Parts: sequence; structure tokens; C-alpha cells
Amino acid sequence: MLRQPRVLAAFIASALLIGANWLAYIWAVNHGHVTEASLGYFITPLVNVLLGVTLLHERLRRLQWLALAIAAAGVLWLTVQAGQPPWIALALAISFGGYGLLRKIAVLGALEGLTLETLLLAPLALLVLGIAASQGTASFPAPDVLTNLWIIALGPITAVPLLLFAAGARRLSMATLGIVQYLGPTIQFLLGVSVFGEPFSGARFVGFAGIWLALVIYTLDGWRISRAAMAAG
Repeated sequence: MLRQPRVLAAFIASALLIGANWLAYIWAVNHGHVTEASLGYFITPLVNVLLGVTLLHERLRRLQWLALAIAAAGVLWLTVQAGQPPWIALALAISFGGYGLLRKIAVLGALEGLTLETLLLAPLALLVLGIAASQGTASFPAPDVLTNLWIIALGPITAVPLLLFAAGARRLSMATLGIVQYLGPTIQFLLGVSVFGEPFSGARFVGFAGIWLALVIYTLDGWRISRAAMAAG
């Protein structure tokens, strides 16, 4: 890769995007914004579809356009209700949407690409860890063994889904990839409301419901097309 500057530049960009995404998400979770973080990943499919249509010239069917419009209306409603754009959600959506696009067109496979991204981010991570250690604010190593094991486990817990995502991004259209990504934020949303007890008003439910309706429409349309293709084959 060192002998291919353009390819290396693309992976530097993807590494910075996924690093920014991790940072925004971890900050949100630690400051009581799990439901807003889930909104970010609900918006991500919109970004993926937009990138697929504008940059990769993917074509959408009518019901797919309808689903996109309803989901966009849901996001707009949430913005109006909050009185300001959901900045955390938008940061997560834009960074991960851009990452998905770069991984789709990447010349390296899932494992090789993630390895390169990790190597590129490692110096920044070591610098941050060094600064934290010098200031006495480092969390690792922790005083007890169990916490250390949890922190170490976060590595594979993060890496395995990213490997699967990178592999899937190379095989699926951006639109399909985006819709599949609704599963993750649904789990995050349920955790935020039921486990962490974050407030969730009826007005916010309207916006989320619009996004969920868009998912149902898109999924049913994809299922219909898939059944028709199987019948024709």
C-alpha cells in the first residue's frame, strides 16, 4: 500500500471516518445519549442510499423512493421537535455512511482492509493513551481483573462486526446495505429506553415510527422483488 498513494489515501480516510464514528458513539453512550446515538444509525441508511444514488449511480424503485422520503420526514420531525439538528446522530450517520462507501469501493478485502485501518489508527491511539497515562486519567490497566478483561474484550467485540460489515459492503448494493443497518440501532434504541432508562416522549416516538415504517416498506418491496426473481428463475 505504501507504493500506491491513492489507495493508501483512501484507507487513511476510511480509518479517520471509523475512528471519528467510534469517538462520537462512545462519547454519546457515556453521556446518556444512547437513544440519540441509535437515531444516528437509523439515519445512516439514508446517507447510504443518497451516496449510492449520487456517486455510484444506483437506481431505486418507486417504493424505495417512498421509503426514503418517509424516513427523511421522520428525521425532519425529530429535528423540529428537538429545536435543533440532532448533531450526535448526524455525526454518526455521516461518518459511518462515508466509511461504508469507501469500504465498498476498496481494493482490499475485509480482513486486510481492517488490519490496515487499525495500523493507521494505532499511532493516534498510542498517543492518546500516553497522554492519559501521563495525566493519571488512563482507564487501562484498571484496578480489578474483571474490568481489564472487559476492556480487552472490546477489541474483538468491535472488530468482528466491522469485518462482517466490510465483507457485506462489497457484496450488497448501498441501498440494501443501508436497510440491513436498521437492525443495530433498533437494539441500541431498546437498550437506551429499557435498560438505561433514557426519556422517550410521544413526539419522539412519531419520528422513530416514521423511520420504522420506511424500513417495513423497503423490506416488503425487496421481498416482493426477490420472490418474483425466484419465480422467474
